[in-house]
Amino acid sequence: MSIDPDRELVKCCQTLGSQEFEVAFEQLYDRYKDRVYGLSYRITGNSTDALDAAQEAFILLYQKIGSFKFDSKFSSWLYRLVVNASIDHLRRIKTRRSEPSSSLSPPTNSPSTSRSGLAGPNFDSSGGPQDPLPSDPAGSPGRHAEVQDQADAIQIGIDQLSDKLKVITVLRYQQNLSYNEIGEVLEISPGTVKSRLSRAHAALRKHLAHLNPGANPEGRRPLGLDEHGSPDEHGSDVDPKGGSRVS
Repeated sequence: MSIDPDRELVKCCQTLGSQEFEVAFEQLYDRYKDRVYGLSYRITGNSTDALDAAQEAFILLYQKIGSFKFDSKFSSWLYRLVVNASIDHLRRIKTRRSEPSSSLSPPTNSPSTSRSGLAGPNFDSSGGPQDPLPSDPAGSPGRHAEVQDQADAIQIGIDQLSDKLKVITVLRYQQNLSYNEIGEVLEISPGTVKSRLSRAHAALRKHLAHLNPGANPEGRRPLGLDEHGSPDEHGSDVDPKGGSRVS
């Protein structure tokens, strides 16, 4: 395993209350806050829930960083916390919808992870991560709108995937992780990563075909799929109700 670029900072954070802890933890927070929020946003689907899930993930990090054993890259372990915090947050929301609303406050010994600190120049006016659009040599507003419509349709399709397929799609195409890195985050084999991505591709193609039958005349593949990403038909993988915690 290559040297973890976060190793020294993490080691400084492994003695709670030490002189180095607060400074090192703040540096880790600044390094990862945008990526944590971006991942939470893609899983939860809106800025409010993403901010809550991201804050929950940082609270978990604060509580558990002392037990991290460097069996994987720190970033992979942190992404695992974020994925599970986001899915658990969505599950709690579904449960609370039929109950009286309540205000939940973070533990008083948790780190300062203000909502405003999670917003930055990499996020759009709605609080979502900015996705760079493909370049348009002609600079046509119509072409830009078409590309944006395609991106929106793809995101809707991703939001409707089951938890397992949504998470793996987000990690691959919106966090740009390799098969091996995704496997490390989710604690599954690269072969399982490839299989789940194939199922996600098939579900997204079905979703896009349903929205616009017979379209895609230029042969463009959603999410940049290449010839190695052929779909694997295993029944329907679109699940608006979501599923169990991803593993």
